[in-house]
Amino acid sequence: MSFVRTAVRSALARRSAFFRSVKHLSTDAAQPQQHAAGAGGAKFPGAQQASFVTAPKLALPETMEPLSIYRVMNSEGVIEDESQDPKLDQATVRKMFRDMVLLNTMDKILYESQRQGRISFYMTNFGEEASHIGSAAALSIEDWVYGQYREAGVLVWRGFTISDFINQCYGNAEDQGKGRQMPVHYGSRKLNFVTISSPLGTQIPQAAGAAYAFKLQPNNQRCVVTYFGEGAASEGDTHAAFNFAATLDCPVIFFCRNNGFAISTPSAEQYRGDGIAGRASGYGMAALRFDGTDVFATYNATKLAREYVLRENKPIVLEAMAYRIGHHSTSDDSTAYRPAEELEVWNTVEHPITKLKHYMIRRGWFNEEEENEFVKSVRKQVLSQINQSERIPKPNWREMFQDVYQDMPNHLKEQMREMEEHVAKHQEHYPLKDYKQ
Repeated sequence: MSFVRTAVRSALARRSAFFRSVKHLSTDAAQPQQHAAGAGGAKFPGAQQASFVTAPKLALPETMEPLSIYRVMNSEGVIEDESQDPKLDQATVRKMFRDMVLLNTMDKILYESQRQGRISFYMTNFGEEASHIGSAAALSIEDWVYGQYREAGVLVWRGFTISDFINQCYGNAEDQGKGRQMPVHYGSRKLNFVTISSPLGTQIPQAAGAAYAFKLQPNNQRCVVTYFGEGAASEGDTHAAFNFAATLDCPVIFFCRNNGFAISTPSAEQYRGDGIAGRASGYGMAALRFDGTDVFATYNATKLAREYVLRENKPIVLEAMAYRIGHHSTSDDSTAYRPAEELEVWNTVEHPITKLKHYMIRRGWFNEEEENEFVKSVRKQVLSQINQSERIPKPNWREMFQDVYQDMPNHLKEQMREMEEHVAKHQEHYPLKDYKQ
């Protein structure tokens, strides 16, 4: 019984000590919140900034003000607020326009190449050219890019050539990826563009980790940008990336291309909240939503975001609002789930190339004859490169054993030896003439 009495006295002593500590917190640390709360109280670790109220009130989504859409240029190419003019010179604007036109022209031809059975797969970028070019122009070439599969314009801006694109789509021996990826899964170590992978969303937490590594380097001047669609934002990888980046203060730009459709699922069925940028505050991140068909709004937004993440060592969510004009891929038929009338508006009046053309005409920077000749030149280059790429052999089949280990281990050496013997014995069953020897 003496043991029980001792235990009770000990418990009462601990309880008294606890309430003394609460009283101390109430009179000191929590004092600034007394007026708002009506009474002092301890700060909960999970909600340090929240005050107390005496009546329950539901936080309803319909009472939340949606984030606005930042725009610089309207559909007629008119800058609505001169203070937002990025003041880019003629050469830069012309490069923006021509890079968008090059991408658009190349997309049309390679899409038809897939339809002819010349390549196995393709994804176009129609309607989203401005979000690629505008953001790429605002980044440093030293910044790392983790793409999804619809950011080819970023590579165009950085110097990925027509031959680089087409050799990758054909998976031949000149492909920088050594023919190991399906078409449009580009990558370039030289251009700091990490190779695309098919599983949706995997690049997003990888980007957060890379940005954290950059932050740890002395005098870091590099950030990371990762692109993804609003459909990928439904993946668990996105939540993990947002939370890691916010809690670890990573200089990463989460660039969401909200083009209205996750394959055939419209955004109205993909989420119920205020888009993707609207989620940022829940993670403690900054956010900015803008018109992704406006190359100047995209440029200004990305430039501002880059300055912010490097200055504050914190992440930001950018949401480029656009419309996917093309089918999701060559495996999709979008006429089954959206009306042609809707598509027509975005393919004409609201098209990003059309808007920039209007702007250039107003500035006296557009020459119709020169630009038509440029399109013809691009078409000729693309068609010529297709003709060449088709003739280049596939990489040596032994490449599949390379690049996993710095020094090939014995078990892979044995497998390669067995494969060599097998191919030599049954070479009539393999198209060896199509492969580099």
